[in-house]
Amino acid sequence: MLCRRPAPFPRTGRIVMTFALSLLAISPLAAAERLGLPPSPASTEFVQQRTQFQLHTLLTEQRHPKTWNLSDVAAADPAQALAQLFAVDEDVARAFTALADDPQRMASLQAASAAVQRALQGGHRIYFYGTGSTGRLAETLESGLWRPFWKRLQADPVWPDIAAKLPAQLGERVRGQITGGDRALISSLEGFEDLPLIGALQMRDDGIGADDVVFAVTEGGETSAVIGTALAAADPRGDGGDRVWFVYNNPDAVLRPFERSRRVLDDARIHKIALPTGPQAITGSTRMQATTTSLYALGLVLEDVLRVLLLPHLPAADARRLGLDANDSIERRLRDFAQLQRSVAASAPQLAQWTVREAQTYADGRHATYLAGETLMPVFVDVTERAPTFRLAPLDRTDTAPPASWIRVWAPVATPQAAWDALLQRPFHGLDAAQYRVQFEQKVDDPGLRTTALRSLERAGAEQQALYDLSWSSANRERLPPQAGDLGVLLRYAGEPVDDLARQWWQSLANAGTGRLSVTVGHGASTQVLEDLGDSAPRIAVDLPDRPDPLGLDRTLALKMLLNAHSTAVMARLGRTVGNTMTAVQPGNLKLIGRATYLVQSHVNAVLAGEHWRAQHGNTAPLDYAEANRVLYEAIEQRTRLPQAAQLPEVELAIVAVLERLDSGRPLDWAGAVQQLRDIGLNGYLRQRNGATDIKAGNTDGRH
Repeated sequence: MLCRRPAPFPRTGRIVMTFALSLLAISPLAAAERLGLPPSPASTEFVQQRTQFQLHTLLTEQRHPKTWNLSDVAAADPAQALAQLFAVDEDVARAFTALADDPQRMASLQAASAAVQRALQGGHRIYFYGTGSTGRLAETLESGLWRPFWKRLQADPVWPDIAAKLPAQLGERVRGQITGGDRALISSLEGFEDLPLIGALQMRDDGIGADDVVFAVTEGGETSAVIGTALAAADPRGDGGDRVWFVYNNPDAVLRPFERSRRVLDDARIHKIALPTGPQAITGSTRMQATTTSLYALGLVLEDVLRVLLLPHLPAADARRLGLDANDSIERRLRDFAQLQRSVAASAPQLAQWTVREAQTYADGRHATYLAGETLMPVFVDVTERAPTFRLAPLDRTDTAPPASWIRVWAPVATPQAAWDALLQRPFHGLDAAQYRVQFEQKVDDPGLRTTALRSLERAGAEQQALYDLSWSSANRERLPPQAGDLGVLLRYAGEPVDDLARQWWQSLANAGTGRLSVTVGHGASTQVLEDLGDSAPRIAVDLPDRPDPLGLDRTLALKMLLNAHSTAVMARLGRTVGNTMTAVQPGNLKLIGRATYLVQSHVNAVLAGEHWRAQHGNTAPLDYAEANRVLYEAIEQRTRLPQAAQLPEVELAIVAVLERLDSGRPLDWAGAVQQLRDIGLNGYLRQRNGATDIKAGNTDGRH
């Protein structure tokens, strides 16, 4: 067991418990004495001045009971771990049913659809903006769903008959933007998300005007850059009509203590779409259920728009071929999600073979390569989001030597430019440093945030495109050839053919003795003939319900949920989670410092409250938030001082160091904490602290 799990208690009980524990908090002087560590200036500032980034009260930051001991389950039974992860997606299905049952909330989604319809019919644009996971969501809506649909339609025989009846350039009128520009799709650019200013600047950079419709999307409901977008888009002259929409995944009640969130919630010019689903499968990892919820809901808005725009001009047979059904509605499609979720969850037993193989590939020091054609956007998004969630190296640049990333994702095209075109369906857009630098220098008052943002700005320009090759190019074949012990995975949708380059790649894996596996998702996937690959490599087929899906939203969401569960189970199996908490989190911005602090506090206090500790030490006052933050900042410093600590997460170092201090009374021993983590890992250490006898020696991931 990871730790003694407390009995469940309701939300009000958690509030009372938190207040009760606060009464036990010891004074700063006593805290310094029992830890032997006075607070650093940085820690004092964060605890006292950065309360707006202490977000552990958010519902999305709580631990989900269904995945409480995920790391233990993943190590013993990966199929069961996958089943647990898919079970959390049931929360999304229940949230959608509740939404469909609520006339007032349904009216908001329908009003959003009507606003988009009016804007497009009037020749205006639709703008989706987000940070991190919601930024990738925004770009998925544009580049993974909207633009591909219009390219398919323009290649359809019906297009010449209807083109003149539609508003001009509809395929170009939806824009998805991530904080930091397209370079941020690969890895975060620190300092940007904490700036309301950048949201306003990017919106202006994208040419979004007073008649365009803006969706500002934030999982937590508190992201500064997204809030800056919503406030900047709101019409200063009045109520703003129905132009600006704020989409978020936490209840209003838990957001109101945060001033920046409250500003949006209380602004009548900004319409709200609240989509709370509950805790995430991995604590705080909103790339999972929160983003699934928002992507599906907003995708249904665009799907509804297509029905209104196109059905009056299409014969019934053509409409069916294009996936459009006049009987569909947002409400009906929300209720359909439960069946989609069940179809994906049913794949857990066969998916487990992939999870085991990929985890073993990394444990052996080898690499995985994913090849994705039509599936490129959801595959790329999942791969890039693994890095910040599990403290992995981001995708390698072409000049990274030796390669640092565990994984590669390639498109079956021959050049880097063709790969970017396949992913974005439009030109790459970077931030012009000359345009943004002056604004940062003049309008960002916080010196630390200003410095960090200016540093990130140097890595956000259009020139960054040339530093990444996502193709099966001759350069990649020479630089990163397939090798024995590696794993190659071909991912495609049902009905998607295997083109010549994909077939050549597949054969090159066989010639090199590389492990191979194919994954097919969609209606009819299990019956799709794969003999054209010419061998009997393992195949995973995930069948989906047969129903109208014009944008490919169902298959995109299904593949997203599948990949999220698979990659999470892989990393849990490798010890990159403790239970269902991401203790490897890198505290690179204010929100993540707050999350890391709470992880230190909660794991230490779980041990202090456990029977084994109390049998040895009696009752020990719980670690308070300020103490946890103090130790976290010291762990950050120690990683720069101790070469052997450089590859270990700050959260894990802090947990071990403080527990050893409270156990022995000796000074904080950072070298000793490093050794403990290298010997048995944090999962093993916490089992030991909780009296378990099955301590596993060695680090499970083999790559620290």
